Amino acid sequence: MRTSIIAAICTPLNDNDSLHIEGLAAHLDDQWRHGFAGVLVGGTMGLMQLLDEETYRDLVRHAARLAKGRGEIMVGAGDASLVRTLRRIEYVEQFDVDAIVVLPPFFHPLGQADLIRYYRHLADSSRKPLYLYDLPQVTKTKLELETVLQLTRHPNIRGIKSSGEWTWTRHLMDRVGDRFRVIPAQPELVDLLIRCGVRDNLDGIFSVVPDLTARLIGAAELGEWEQAAARQRDLTELLNLVRFQYPLFPACSALLNARGVAGRVFPAPMEPLPPQIVEQLLAEPPIRRIMQPTPVEG
Repeated sequence: MRTSIIAAICTPLNDNDSLHIEGLAAHLDDQWRHGFAGVLVGGTMGLMQLLDEETYRDLVRHAARLAKGRGEIMVGAGDASLVRTLRRIEYVEQFDVDAIVVLPPFFHPLGQADLIRYYRHLADSSRKPLYLYDLPQVTKTKLELETVLQLTRHPNIRGIKSSGEWTWTRHLMDRVGDRFRVIPAQPELVDLLIRCGVRDNLDGIFSVVPDLTARLIGAAELGEWEQAAARQRDLTELLNLVRFQYPLFPACSALLNARGVAGRVFPAPMEPLPPQIVEQLLAEPPIRRIMQPTPVEG
């Protein structure tokens, strides 16, 4: 079975924070050209919660149009309350998408019993398959194992994007087997997960460097483990750069611009990197190894 890479894409924006449609088209095309199985639109990498409502709706509408027939289309719709999330789901399900992915509510965290009621209500209301999204490092709410196991019994809750600790994700996979789809987000462990037979992988960094990701996957699928490990080291070094040495979204924006994806992938008041810092970023050893920059105007 081939590895299924799902890229959580960024949201290219114009200077007024409206959707940059040409940038979105180029960004999506970059994923399909590198053989990815699907995309997550409006996830945390796409900063859905920070977008103007009109921009979010434009993102969903245009992404569904541009991605139709090319692979799996998942859309993030989680918001801060039940009613706000329901309104977003009602909008998304008008389009030809495969699944709706929902974070736990943020700002006012819910207890586990409330989370079960929350997700069951959403799953009852949605005409599209619903996926849980466990991201405790951002939402500050952890979906506990027993909570997820109870939710797996709902016929319209089809899976989970798990961005927490790998040991927790592995324990969940062992408990549910093939009856419930568990998609890990472990970009530092891609080569090892493939070696262990884990075939679904989903993360935002894949969308920024799809060529490196494709080379990593290709080497691992051929059993070329030394080459896969080298590509994995490059990916991990890149992650460390954009997490700890440069501001994440302005850095990703500069990298995408260098790939030919126009627009900026962050709203105001965040600012782009100054030109000298972009030059410094693109000169970093792991960046030089994995990219062939063709700068475009952001």
